[in-house]
Amino acid sequence: MASLNLTSITPQPIGFSLNKYSYRSPAKFIPRKRHVSVTLATSSPEANSPTTSEKPEIELEFIGPNRGNDGSYQVDKAKAISGEKLLRNIMLDNKIELYAAYGKVMNCGGGGSCGTCIVEIVDGRDLLNERTNTELRYLKKKPESWRLACQTIVGNKENSGTVAVQRLPQWKK
Repeated sequence: MASLNLTSITPQPIGFSLNKYSYRSPAKFIPRKRHVSVTLATSSPEANSPTTSEKPEIELEFIGPNRGNDGSYQVDKAKAISGEKLLRNIMLDNKIELYAAYGKVMNCGGGGSCGTCIVEIVDGRDLLNERTNTELRYLKKKPESWRLACQTIVGNKENSGTVAVQRLPQWKK
């Protein structure tokens, strides 16, 4: 561990006032010493190895709202570091369709005030945060598996796994 001592000189005004009724002689500055002590710690080389600093990842599968000609749903995949992003941001970053036509124009930008970013969590609900008060208000008559993507944090910085998300569940046929 290394230690470093610094001394700074700060001018201190004497006889100076900002009060408009008490003007004194011009301010005199007297240097005032302040001692600052800084301690630096270095970590061992093992702590910086990629195996211990690797963060857990969540794999996401986004299921399309409509069946294709072959009867299957389109599935888009993405990965995210656990606990660092909202579901909405992951979808937008990976260019995965989140909003219906009206939501593309009329969404609140992730503020949780419009309810246009509804998704259904098909699998991996335990890897997400609990419903927020905003979600409880907007989704009180919807199934428990429905979430607002702008309020859903993916992971908790410690867990990893797979989350399956149904996009636009209100369109599901």
